[in-house]
Amino acid sequence: MTQSAKAAIAARKKSRRLIVQALYQSQHSDQSNHELMAQFLAFHDFGKADTDYFKEVVGGVLSEQDELDTLIDQCSKIPIHQIDPVERGVLWLSFYELKHRMDIPYPVVINEAIQLAKTFGADQSHRFINATLDKSLAELRALELTAKRHRE
Repeated sequence: MTQSAKAAIAARKKSRRLIVQALYQSQHSDQSNHELMAQFLAFHDFGKADTDYFKEVVGGVLSEQDELDTLIDQCSKIPIHQIDPVERGVLWLSFYELKHRMDIPYPVVINEAIQLAKTFGADQSHRFINATLDKSLAELRALELTAKRHRE
């Protein structure tokens, strides 16, 4: 793997951490989407983060929140309004990536979500995140799942 590829992966990881933080804050604030985005960009260290990715995902999640909530409700054992705000943020990010970012393989999305849940979430929240995302794959990544099964 080239240095450039490694740097891109690290930038995406840092962006995901900031995305979860922004989505958490969005649940506890009456800021507009624009105000939230501006505040994060002004007051958080984006150093080596992928700023464009942050903007895309936060903007996309906030504009599609109702649709993402419906998808999460279909895959989760816990109703969306009862899911902890940290886990909800991780799920929003992950469902957005599964739905819109076909360039990111689903195992990467799930692994990143589990790591974020371990970092920011409750003690065993990563298990809930993993189970919910696994269930979502049949709908959001059916073609990718079928292709993987044929390769095995």
